[in-house]
Amino acid sequence: MAEYIKQEMNDLDGSGKQRVFYRMKTLRNINAKQFVEKIAHPGSGLSEGNVLHVLTTLADELAYYLAQGYSVTIDEVGTFKPTLGLVKGKDMDTMDGQEQKRNARSIEVDGVNFRASKELVKATRLQCDLTRGGVSRVRQSPYTPEERLKAAKNYLKEHPFMRVADYMEITGLRRTKATQELKLWDKDPDSGITSQGRRTYKVYIRQEKK
Repeated sequence: MAEYIKQEMNDLDGSGKQRVFYRMKTLRNINAKQFVEKIAHPGSGLSEGNVLHVLTTLADELAYYLAQGYSVTIDEVGTFKPTLGLVKGKDMDTMDGQEQKRNARSIEVDGVNFRASKELVKATRLQCDLTRGGVSRVRQSPYTPEERLKAAKNYLKEHPFMRVADYMEITGLRRTKATQELKLWDKDPDSGITSQGRRTYKVYIRQEKK
């Protein structure tokens, strides 16, 4: 049985009105090994090796076609489409400004959007039995962005690296906001903070002055 959380929203427009949305509580993550074992259950006629091979090939082919500029739709699953962003250290230009225009070497794929199919949404809805799981309120940081950046730089003077969890602890931000803000500091060459590693192994370090 799944649980839903009533989540308070940030007051982005400054109206002072309390808004909420509902989200499902994530119990835990099902990793690839567990997912493959579930598909290749006894009596399915499928081996774990064959299922893993199909999934690996699917990922490779998705990457190929997305890289060529296609969107990819898998029936009863959804549609995948690549997104673009600027290479680290490059500034965004404007449509009609006089600044230097970006070229292809300044732009890279920075993500993949996924839009679930109606069939997947319907199948998930029919199998979902929801129960109330509680309320989650927005936790605001007591510090300004400038104060948070200063705190992060002071932290890195005493530690070789900083994780998202460390930044959350010293600033009071929730994980999503902390991650977003660290990405901004990482992209800003004047912040004094850069990153190394990728995904779960990504950490933030002091940016050495050139």
